[in-house]
Amino acid sequence: MECGLTPRADYHGSVQHPHPLPPARWPTREEAARSRWFSPVALGPLVARSRSWVPAMVPWRATDDGLVTGDVLDWYARFAEGKPGVIVVEATGIRDIPSGPLLRIGHDRFVPGLRELVRRVREASEGETLLFIQVIDFLSIRRRPEKAKFFERFLRITPEHLARIGVASEAEARARLAGLPDDELKSILTAREYEDYAFGARERVTDMDRPHIRDLPRVLPELFAQAAARAREAGFQGVELHFAHAYTMASFLSATNTRQDGYGGPRENRVRLPLEVVRAVRERVGAGYVVGCRFLGDEVIPEGSHLEDACYFGVELARAGLDFLSVSKGGKFDDAKQPRLGWAAYPYTGPSGHECMPTVRIDERGPFSRNVPLAAAIKRAVNAAGFATPVVTSGSICTFDQAEEILEHGDADIVAAARQALADPDWVSKIREGRGSEVRRCEFTNYCEGLDQQHKQVTCKLWDREVAPGVTLARDGKRRLVAPR
Repeated sequence: MECGLTPRADYHGSVQHPHPLPPARWPTREEAARSRWFSPVALGPLVARSRSWVPAMVPWRATDDGLVTGDVLDWYARFAEGKPGVIVVEATGIRDIPSGPLLRIGHDRFVPGLRELVRRVREASEGETLLFIQVIDFLSIRRRPEKAKFFERFLRITPEHLARIGVASEAEARARLAGLPDDELKSILTAREYEDYAFGARERVTDMDRPHIRDLPRVLPELFAQAAARAREAGFQGVELHFAHAYTMASFLSATNTRQDGYGGPRENRVRLPLEVVRAVRERVGAGYVVGCRFLGDEVIPEGSHLEDACYFGVELARAGLDFLSVSKGGKFDDAKQPRLGWAAYPYTGPSGHECMPTVRIDERGPFSRNVPLAAAIKRAVNAAGFATPVVTSGSICTFDQAEEILEHGDADIVAAARQALADPDWVSKIREGRGSEVRRCEFTNYCEGLDQQHKQVTCKLWDREVAPGVTLARDGKRRLVAPR
């Protein structure tokens, strides 16, 4: 896949010509010092120096065993040099299972590397940046199989299959099915079987016939609690529970969760497991440790949860004692595009994914601050319920005035920027020092996301161009792994 605008250019709402970046008026050092964005904010027992925030981004720099590498250390140290208020380390798996070059925290052997990561960030930021780690659970997903392999190895032949195609033996059925065109297969296979064939098999929290799925409510609170305890042991100042996008906990919150065991159906049942996870984590780490979560303001899928649900969830999560609520949007498997053969489905290729990380081509409304109204509504609901839990917003935010306006209007308490921070990890320091005109501005083409989709080491096209002797390069030898200074 070509990177750049290609991944999203076919979105049904895309505009022919990309939106220009919003005009940037950079403040003087004195104005920045008086601003809301550079004012402190309490996060439970701690205080962040400013309301600037680098949210979790997966850079694919860990080992295949989930261990911290030198490249991981360099990646986070580089963000820390810009001295944002908070950095959240990438989605880190809570189970001790293979998951590719994604950080893991599901065993004590991961703690030494994570402790070194904490040390590097503290050193690079001179102790000015709070460091949290995002912890995640995800279910199994397989790559889209070749047709012959699927019908030979993966499909369980049933009497219904035999009857529909008029054969007597399993071997005959497999051979016949492998030779049928897709249109005919749709009338023979169940909807789930056809999806497993066309997209790759993917577990769901509603697969109650599978014991390990049925037991998730029994297992997950303790796994999250253990992960949080390891995070505290490694020196992280807080954890962010990943309740967003296409993964396990978000799937429990989703209106598509129809479990009949008290953990699905009505939204008070769907929030039950997240609240049990929060309770288990808090009991393990104590009241003096920052615990927050990232969750969805809108799933952006027809049968999913929307803003009214999110406001309810936000109030209940605040009531449970979380120290911050970070609001995201979309990013679901439900509407993802069909992957190539041998690739797994990617939850940021459909309309919900486009809303999660909108580009300059998304539609006439444009991407900038597009997702802020979700956080604003959730914040109003949380405050109206009597809670002062800080709300974090994000979504194509790339100027000082955008951040300041969000805070001035009371739409959020903290303003996060992922892609802009990736383009220029020093942008917060430059603005604070009155050097905003030097900021390298993200172009929101999602070049970085195109790399993420291929599980390649994520970089930015703006600093990829500045390859020089002695610079650490990506595996392809063409892209630098750390932003230039």
